[in-house]
Amino acid sequence: MRENTLKKMWRENRPAVNGWLSAPCIYTAEVMARAGWDSLTIDAQHGLVGYESAAAMLLAMSPHSPAPLMRVPWLEEGAIMKALDAGAMGIICPMVNTAADAERFVSALRYPPAGRRSFGPARAKFYGADYPARANDETAAIAMIETREAMENLDDILKTPGLDAVYIGPSDLANSLGHEPRFDPEEPEVVKAMDDIIAAARARGVVAGVHNASPEYALRMIGRGCLFTTVASDLRLMDSGARAILKTMREGAK
Repeated sequence: MRENTLKKMWRENRPAVNGWLSAPCIYTAEVMARAGWDSLTIDAQHGLVGYESAAAMLLAMSPHSPAPLMRVPWLEEGAIMKALDAGAMGIICPMVNTAADAERFVSALRYPPAGRRSFGPARAKFYGADYPARANDETAAIAMIETREAMENLDDILKTPGLDAVYIGPSDLANSLGHEPRFDPEEPEVVKAMDDIIAAARARGVVAGVHNASPEYALRMIGRGCLFTTVASDLRLMDSGARAILKTMREGAK
């Protein structure tokens, strides 16, 4: 089976830079995959991506180096299993708020006896004849911690066997704590909550990650102990690049 290079980086204590795909487009998926991210996540929660588009995007990404991940819309076992069957090698699950949520999530990713994933790797089987034997070890389970409730249950969530990483959703976390929902927060309460999540995860041997809007903030998070950082997305990069070119042209043409 194809090795999950993201999990390999984590075992070696190396920080991974994750790209983000919000547009349901195989061309942008291929272009982003060629750029050389350590991993690349298809966003089926807040992105515009449906299942058929996601499956095609995974196919476009496959010849390239990034570990293919998907953020599913919610904690729903069927959606998780179908994403894995299409070729995702890791799942980011939103709104994991309790130990029971974490157990349900991890169990949906693992074949028996470690979990209750149904067997039928429609496309994932092309990763190798040994896919059934190695899938449990190579698949990354990444739970999003993004609410006050999740913070209150954090230690129990982190005890979940088979949980590889927790991923901070700063906008929802800030919103849950009574602050403006946004990336790269600076409010002391939100920053402290993020630091607490990172420290607790590291103490339990679980990888910590966070979604960022800028490379500068992502580098700060790596310095705080994160081994998984996302910086922007396909659509944000397109928007910022277009705006930068237009600003230069219009200022130069005056």
